[in-house]
Amino acid sequence: MKFLQLLTAAVLSATAVIAKKSPSAFDVYHKKQSPVTLNEQSYDEITSAPRDYYAAVILTALDAKYACGICREFQPEWDIIAKSWQKGDKKGEHRLLFGTLDFDQGKNVFMKHQLQTAPVLFLFPPTTGANASPDGQPVRFDFLGPQSAEGIHGWLQRHMPPGDYPELSRPFNWSKLITTVTIILGIFTFGTVAYPYILPIIQNRNLWAVVSLILVLLFTSGHMYNHIRKVPYVTGNGRGGITYFAGGFSNQFGIETQIIAAVYAVLSFATISLGLKVPRMKDARTQQIAAIIWASVIFGMYSFLMSLFRIKNGGYPFWLPPF
Repeated sequence: MKFLQLLTAAVLSATAVIAKKSPSAFDVYHKKQSPVTLNEQSYDEITSAPRDYYAAVILTALDAKYACGICREFQPEWDIIAKSWQKGDKKGEHRLLFGTLDFDQGKNVFMKHQLQTAPVLFLFPPTTGANASPDGQPVRFDFLGPQSAEGIHGWLQRHMPPGDYPELSRPFNWSKLITTVTIILGIFTFGTVAYPYILPIIQNRNLWAVVSLILVLLFTSGHMYNHIRKVPYVTGNGRGGITYFAGGFSNQFGIETQIIAAVYAVLSFATISLGLKVPRMKDARTQQIAAIIWASVIFGMYSFLMSLFRIKNGGYPFWLPPF
């Protein structure tokens, strides 16, 4: 009898020593590089009960044949979250594992959860300990669109107990720095070489006058109104024809803006020519003819402009021949 008692005590002691030496699933996977690449077996190991830790697992489909753009776009963000957490929690005090299960390595898991789309993020809560969940069911996050590392990092913290969690740390973007420096140097070099040629153009008063005049004509004709109100370009008149001008001063069409801008442009050009070009002509007869021509153009275009006002509002009282 004493022999059996001693044998039983020895077996129990050996079992206790073996159990003590056997590391838990958290200890095994926390030592690996995060996020851990999973298959069906390792997925079951870290998500099966009992567990005294959290497990954040993303089920994704990274192969190009699945055409999952969100999967490939978010994977670098997921890596940033996992690596930042592992770097800030080297001792595993917050008890959180990160894993990635691709469709090719976990088809049965996808079927088990009845997933029709990817990616899907699961956060498995502890089933034992102070923060244990009563049912142990995972919290699910569905990707309805592109997500950032900051957003998912915040989502994880909201579903965990309050605490001081590791901050998100993005790796320095050397390619962006190199690209920016290259562009700046290229612009500086181009500016240095082209400066003697560009400066006279920039200082040209006629160029600025033309640009200013174009902008004035563009905005006074109602260009911004069209963009704000999203007006139609033209509309039908109900008789198989086209209406170019909308009735009322509070309405207009896209083509109406272009016609008004053209009228203003002709009037501006004629006024400038009559005021600047004609006085510089040395021949008196040529000067007289030019003055008559430009004055006639101004008179005719202004008459046409007033007729357009009458189209917009039938009660407009002014007019000039020939319109």
